[in-house]
Amino acid sequence: MNKIYFLAILIIFSFSLACWKNDEDDTRRNTNYGRNSPSPKPTASSTKANLESSPTPTDNSNITMNQNTTSDNKSGGFLASLPGGFIQPTDDVGKKMLKEYGAVFVARGGAVPPKTVIFKDEAEVSAYQNGLQKSKESIGGFSMELQTAAMQGLKNAISEAKQSSLTITPRGADSARRTYGETVKLWASRVEPGLKHWVGKGKLSQADANRIKGLSPFGQVPEIFKLEAQGMFFSKDLSKSIIYSVAPPGTSQHLSMLALDVKENDNAKVREILAKHGWFQTVVSDLPHFTFLGISEGELSNMGLKKVGDGGRNFWLPNI
Repeated sequence: MNKIYFLAILIIFSFSLACWKNDEDDTRRNTNYGRNSPSPKPTASSTKANLESSPTPTDNSNITMNQNTTSDNKSGGFLASLPGGFIQPTDDVGKKMLKEYGAVFVARGGAVPPKTVIFKDEAEVSAYQNGLQKSKESIGGFSMELQTAAMQGLKNAISEAKQSSLTITPRGADSARRTYGETVKLWASRVEPGLKHWVGKGKLSQADANRIKGLSPFGQVPEIFKLEAQGMFFSKDLSKSIIYSVAPPGTSQHLSMLALDVKENDNAKVREILAKHGWFQTVVSDLPHFTFLGISEGELSNMGLKKVGDGGRNFWLPNI
């Protein structure tokens, strides 16, 4: 009987000791929760709060940004239509060239426009042209080379014109592709006679004329623009800006192989047919000059181009 009583006392004591140890462990865990224990699993309410306070791919601010980007593209802003990687000009000359000649940079329909407004030298032009898909055809007795998409559009226009007993031919041997060197020669063909003319008129000193002639071809560009701002123009007939006669070195659309000077440019029907096949006039006052943009006329405004009427013709220029 004493043994049974002693055994019962021992069991009760062991049970009490175990309970006391568990209570102590619980107290220790509670005290160290914030420092040592893993983070608690988020509740539904805490998850909702985090989603509302943290930016996510579907956050309202991102939705607004994406909607604005889509809207810009749909509205056809010119800058939004420029090719990826396009180098925006920061100097006055570059900005002027983009405004006057920039339509070519939004060309589509398989065309590959340049990603710079100004090519610095022959090496840059050659590197760009060598990377293009090109086609060469004999047209009107001249060997013409254009980007393949542009040439196909031209051939389609020529075929359609033929059905109406009309022709579409180049104005001369340099009516399509040009090299950097050729743009330098054309520039000089306007600058040198212009300098001589204005010296003779007493508007410009011989010393200033000699200084400008001694500059690099592109170094001459801002100097000529300064003189034109004073009323001394350098177009072929000396009545308007040189840019309506020749492009400054490295800026001609002909370097892109997306431009053609057309002999029959006076014929409205010819202009209509060319436009139907992606060829438009994009340089005001350069009447023979057409640019392959590769889209229909109805799409041009969506690319950020504006229509400018001049002398009964429509020219498409960057709306900037």
